[in-house]
Amino acid sequence: MIDLSEISCSLQSGKAMETSALITRALAENYSVESILKQGLIPGIKTVEERLVRNEIFLPEMVVADRAMNIGLKTLQLLIPIPVKEPGPTVIIGTVKGELRDIEKNLIAVMMQGLGFRVVDLGTGVSPEKFIQATINENAQFITAISMVTTTMQQLKLIVQTAAAANIRDQVKIVVTGKPITEKFCQAIGADIYAPDAISAAELIAARQSKDVPAAMLV
Repeated sequence: MIDLSEISCSLQSGKAMETSALITRALAENYSVESILKQGLIPGIKTVEERLVRNEIFLPEMVVADRAMNIGLKTLQLLIPIPVKEPGPTVIIGTVKGELRDIEKNLIAVMMQGLGFRVVDLGTGVSPEKFIQATINENAQFITAISMVTTTMQQLKLIVQTAAAANIRDQVKIVVTGKPITEKFCQAIGADIYAPDAISAAELIAARQSKDVPAAMLV
């Protein structure tokens, strides 16, 4: 069987097609989405980010690794079996206005899809108004908003305020996550759930729904 560390090494080398092929093989060998993420893709991208901080690599190498990561995540999304039953609650997801990088968002989207949720991905640089309009249009139960730098953190507060102004604040749970975000900040802006990383964001949303909608096992 495949060693999932091969996926990590391939990603670090920026070999997007090889990464995709290894993920396809891992799924065929009945590895779970969670194990592929936790033992393959996530360690790989974290290693690249750490090397960038230490100036062992430079931005072009980071961009290539990001591409491999996103193609790997897309492969997972396409190959996750569609549940026979009705999908779980709807989750609106996006990075906030001013953000350009989408790795964290894509990780959460894959995790939520693997857990059987219906995911509406708004992409990157999403305005508060777009988050709320999508929530209304899709009758969503959750918003997951990602801020990865301090200069975009206040967009999360605007999302909470915009939801209140639209009179849907009691109908939707707002999840905030990203590198500069803390539990204290989450409470200060009136959001509902703080998630320190992508994996916990998906798990916390699933846990919140567990009494009413049992979370599907990761495939």
